[in-house]
Amino acid sequence: MHIATLRSGEIVRATGLSLLLLLAMPSIAQERRFSADDLPRIVRIGDPQLSPDGKSVLSVVARANLKDNRWEGELTLIDVATKASRVLSRRMGVGSARWSPDGRSIAFLAQDAAGRAQVHVLSMEGGDARPLTSGKTPVTQFAWAPDGSRLAFAAADEEPEKTDDARFEDGFEVGNHSFLDRAARKPIHIWTVAVADGTTKRLTSGPRSLPLGLPPTGAPSQLNWTPDGASLIFVQAQSPATGDADSSRLMRVDVATGSVQPLLPTPTSVRVPVLSPDGRSLAFGMARDGVPAHQSRVMIAPAAGGAPRDAAPDLDVAVELLGWLPDSQTVLLAGTDGTSNGLWLARDGKATKLDLGGLDPADADIGSNGAIAFTAVTATRPPELFVLPAPGDKPVALTSLQTATDGVMLGRQESITWKSEGYTADGVITYPPDYQPGQKRPLVLYIHGGPVSASLQRFSPSSQILAAQGWIVLEPNYRGSNNRGYKFQQAILRDATAGPGRDIMAGVAELKRRGLIDDKRMAVSGWSYGGMMTSWLIGAYPQAWKAAVAGAPVTDILDQYTTADSNRGRAAQYGPSPFVGDNMASYNRQSPIFQAWKARTPTLIMADVGDWRVTIPQAYKLYRALSDNKVEVKFVAYPVPGHSPADPIRSRDVWRRWVDWLKPRLAPMP
Repeated sequence: MHIATLRSGEIVRATGLSLLLLLAMPSIAQERRFSADDLPRIVRIGDPQLSPDGKSVLSVVARANLKDNRWEGELTLIDVATKASRVLSRRMGVGSARWSPDGRSIAFLAQDAAGRAQVHVLSMEGGDARPLTSGKTPVTQFAWAPDGSRLAFAAADEEPEKTDDARFEDGFEVGNHSFLDRAARKPIHIWTVAVADGTTKRLTSGPRSLPLGLPPTGAPSQLNWTPDGASLIFVQAQSPATGDADSSRLMRVDVATGSVQPLLPTPTSVRVPVLSPDGRSLAFGMARDGVPAHQSRVMIAPAAGGAPRDAAPDLDVAVELLGWLPDSQTVLLAGTDGTSNGLWLARDGKATKLDLGGLDPADADIGSNGAIAFTAVTATRPPELFVLPAPGDKPVALTSLQTATDGVMLGRQESITWKSEGYTADGVITYPPDYQPGQKRPLVLYIHGGPVSASLQRFSPSSQILAAQGWIVLEPNYRGSNNRGYKFQQAILRDATAGPGRDIMAGVAELKRRGLIDDKRMAVSGWSYGGMMTSWLIGAYPQAWKAAVAGAPVTDILDQYTTADSNRGRAAQYGPSPFVGDNMASYNRQSPIFQAWKARTPTLIMADVGDWRVTIPQAYKLYRALSDNKVEVKFVAYPVPGHSPADPIRSRDVWRRWVDWLKPRLAPMP
């Protein structure tokens, strides 16, 4: 309430308790802390696309609709000079917006009446968007032809129509599929569609397929037109089964004839190829030394053929390719360095880190003028949209969408390092908002997933929710994380749990040494690989914890190898097939379930019933192991597909349950 809203003279008449309440209100507002209830207030913004003239940026901005429990996206146009924005489309499922080469039209994906993603085209001269495709299977990706007259798109083959008894003859042959698949996946193939009249032409066919990446994994391929419009470069796997993604190879298809030929021989799977603007060079992602599960690198090769070279051989950072600069000599790379993300420009084998002024970047796009539009997080705000006019310039904020942290007391963060068995590990501490030096507070470990990932020093809803309860939060980057170089990342291979567990416990010991935590009130928690490490730590260190939360926990890596979406691809990390020789012993040694009988920690388990990444029988195993050993346990299953609840209400519910489970168990003893 503001005094200006009171009726004339009312402030004079306020006396006693009413005056005290009025004067206290600003203080109360300032002391509000971040909570699970703030999660739906965070605006989602991503996939920025600079216009060909560099004057505007397209982005999809999504807000929570709690009534219908969904995120609703708006295709939004932001003017670089004035920062003014306007909504171009509010269609369901809007995304993947791309400018036509001349900037006069925009193509994007949006759902049709059946909920399938279709390509739509919107003229910038006015009018409503019109659907350009209408297939019975969703479009997974598309790309404009250089002359703007057509687009290439990818979609799975349609199921043949069946009648009579054939409608029920639906047995299918299982290959390297997830056990959640209820039918054989159809190959994903490439088509072209004319912008003028929607005429389509099929380019590829047969059992081979563009590789399929299930969320949260991004698409492993990208369609690239050659500058003359005669060919498309893409990635193709031996089948559409998710476990065959490691067979992905670079291919070229002739648009006129549909002839498909290998482009470059590579020793391992490749991903996200991007052709240089002049068409002479091709950049793509590949594991270091061609060995699966090794550090991700960006390679560059002549488009006409030839040996690939590392874009930045001296940069010991796991990098991903964002695109080419207009000079066709320089690529933009993204990676994690310590506890922050960064962007690098690589040319002639040398990489230079861009100064982003403390911003932590995510999605990015490169304009034809060399400008870079990107989303980024700061220490106190969720993502906003920025533009870097040129390397060496200061980033310019284009949006101010986020209000979820306005007036909220946030916990201070700092990075920390410690030694562990010859390695230097690191992590991020988030302090309670009211923390004072010299205090010892309860500790909550929040362990990241992946394991090829890292916890970062930036605004994190998860750590702020936990720190708001008065707990110190440690997010440890254990061996296997991708933020401290090649050797640190590779140290997890065939040592999925014990080694990382020792790294984490060494981090806890460092907090004890610094006098920060009450070591009689500690909890361990995490989702996915973080759930795996939680499951491991409650068995390996049973006396350490007062409470645990294991979300989507990997508890038996045999299940990961046999039933998850990547299935046999996990051998690169865990070791050769457990069904060959005595390799099963190694799998058992690395699996938390085989020491769960030692656990004594009250544990909350949460998982999605349709999780293809970490299959839910693993959560059932942990539940049964703890229950049979008379350990307090609660198991909550969400009846949705995916690796974690994606809708706003269930996502909020996860964190409400997380806090509610830990709170009474970390409370001071009476």
